[in-house]
Amino acid sequence: MELIKLGEKTYYIKNPTNIGIYKIDDENVFIIDSGNDKDSGKKILKIVEEQGWNIKGIINTHSNADHIGGNKVIQDRTGCNIYTYGIEKCFTENPILESSFLYGGYPFKDIKNKFLCAKESKVENNLPEGLEYIPLKGHFFDMIGIKTSDNIYFLADSLFSKETIEKYHIFFIYDVREYLNTLENLKNLQGNMYIPSHVQASSNIQDLINLNQNKIKEIISKILQICKTEKTFEEILKEIFYSYNLTMNSNQYVLIGSTIKSYLSYLYDEGKILYEFKENKMFWKKI
Repeated sequence: MELIKLGEKTYYIKNPTNIGIYKIDDENVFIIDSGNDKDSGKKILKIVEEQGWNIKGIINTHSNADHIGGNKVIQDRTGCNIYTYGIEKCFTENPILESSFLYGGYPFKDIKNKFLCAKESKVENNLPEGLEYIPLKGHFFDMIGIKTSDNIYFLADSLFSKETIEKYHIFFIYDVREYLNTLENLKNLQGNMYIPSHVQASSNIQDLINLNQNKIKEIISKILQICKTEKTFEEILKEIFYSYNLTMNSNQYVLIGSTIKSYLSYLYDEGKILYEFKENKMFWKKI
């Protein structure tokens, strides 16, 4: 982990899940997200303590396990408050909800891991004052971004890197329509620096926005092509994996499977596909 100063009060820790730090005063800071497990939390504590700072609170952009995994160890050691927004509070306090939601039922043990199921932590109802919050719906239910007084934006999982897109092609989305709306809204931001959670900090995100938009359009087109003949969800998922040369495992099944279901919902609501039940199976077909 590397601490990088971006502005008078704004820092971030370069990490697989980037961690924001905002100085309230000379001694106290808010951190933005906490990494994917207790080890991340311990490393954050060490970096903050080396600077002589106290963690006043943790602001979670959303409740995915790789953003709240360090919450518990930091809260237990410092007694700090944890803040999040909307339904993300429920998932942060009851992390089993993420695995259950992704699977669509009681999660089997292989998907109750640290990547999908963090340790629970106690969350405050209201976001702290002194920072500006922007809605970034789409990737997850009530995900938010944060703008600091240095005109620096922490953008959570609203954008994925070129490397991630080229390697995996499909990234998790809960609501495709809201995600596309968020990408359009990001084009209007006027910041000095932008820090998506899994992308290197940059002063310009326009090309990255376009890259994410184009991949969404590509996947939509691919699903419509697959559904020229009627297909079950499992058949669609299999063809998507084969077309991108991906390998299935339990984590990918629930993450990508849930995402493909979100695409199907979007395309149905847009009037581009229909479903029909035959022989007690649900089939999807392009109109």
